[in-house]
Amino acid sequence: QVQLVESGGGLVQAGGSLIVSCAASGSMFSINAIGWYRQAPGKQRELVAAITSAGSAKYADSVKGRFTISRDNAKNTVYLQMNSLKPEDTAVYYCASYAGRTWLASLGSWGQGTQVTVSS
Repeated sequence: QVQLVESGGGLVQAGGSLIVSCAASGSMFSINAIGWYRQAPGKQRELVAAITSAGSAKYADSVKGRFTISRDNAKNTVYLQMNSLKPEDTAVYYCASYAGRTWLASLGSWGQGTQVTVSS
């Protein structure tokens, strides 16, 4: 089973940028789709972006045009580049692996999460 570790969260001012990373262990990483989720206090966890094993991506409407998900299979890492950050992007960000090549598969492993805080 894939094990995931997020890093790169922090505090940033509104309008700024941040990149969070999701490092995976396991030789099968390259065949798994990966998703970035977030959970703000008092809110349900929501999908932010996901990427298939082939590199196709999808985004939540709230982040389209501002966030970019990418993956480097040689480094077993998925990135989420976040630009033009807004206070409402404040949340704990989690990465998760799907049990297949696309986001149509069931979810498998989760990371421990990394806090992103955007100040106004």
